Amino acid sequence: MAIEIERKFLVRGPHPIDPSAKRLVQGYIAREDGRSVRVRFDGVAYTLTIKGPSQGMSRTEFEWPLSDADGESLLMDLCSVRIEKIRHKVPDGSLVWEIDVFAGDNAGLLVAEIEVPNEATPVPAAPWLGPEVTSDPRFFNAALLDSPFCSWGISYAELLEPNISASASR
Repeated sequence: MAIEIERKFLVRGPHPIDPSAKRLVQGYIAREDGRSVRVRFDGVAYTLTIKGPSQGMSRTEFEWPLSDADGESLLMDLCSVRIEKIRHKVPDGSLVWEIDVFAGDNAGLLVAEIEVPNEATPVPAAPWLGPEVTSDPRFFNAALLDSPFCSWGISYAELLEPNISASASR
């Protein structure tokens, strides 16, 4: 079984730029009870991903490559609402930060994710890291389809304030 262990943070201030950053488009074929079936196109290839519900920072994740024809058909025909973002990959020791700069209805949202080998692995400090949002379901990509950032009625600067980030999720 494949397990993804991921931590998520908001991005505060200027972040590193990846000159080979990719524009991602992803849509969801199914979303229910924390489970999802996603199709993603990274400008080069399509992938199909199945994720199980989160348990702490961990969740099951399975991923397969798709042919261009199948990937395009699934994304265009079965995913009426899609998320778009630019992903910057930033190596940090043996780990890699993925900084997502969202577009469309989620424009203005910046989320940094890092996959760790186990839940006890310390997260490297970075001057551009803001509050952790790992356990806040609003920041799950699948949730951003139903409740995009533009509908939250809060500015990104307000999200970075420690007390507002936690209380806005209630």
